[in-house]
Amino acid sequence: MERITSEWNVRVYFEDTDSGGVVYHANYLKFMERARTEWLRCLGLNQTTLKQQANVIFVVRKVKIQYKIPARFNDELIIQTDCIKIGNYSIMLKQNIYKDKKIITEGEVEIVCISSDLFKPVHIPKIAKQLMETI
Repeated sequence: MERITSEWNVRVYFEDTDSGGVVYHANYLKFMERARTEWLRCLGLNQTTLKQQANVIFVVRKVKIQYKIPARFNDELIIQTDCIKIGNYSIMLKQNIYKDKKIITEGEVEIVCISSDLFKPVHIPKIAKQLMETI
């Protein structure tokens, strides 16, 4: 399978930082969440449409994150999202956050496809899986 990579840029705002002036640890997860949404968009997948038409949503099952170097107010960051594994029910993504071309945060996120009404795992819709596998 070819790797499906997406990059999303974000600037750190004052509201993203803690009292020490560095990005609060939970906000890295927010940046990664937004980058995953943009990854789906670049594949042509709209999460609202998937919910309305296929009755599915994607949810985080597991996150592994390592903070290496802090980001600070006004830094420009790039969040890179790579799909490293696609199963029938789940997707494994590698998400690295870069500042000045250096990795400052490494993450792996497992996303599971669930029914939007029962909140139980279901197969990733065929069209979505095909898009994830072919781009």
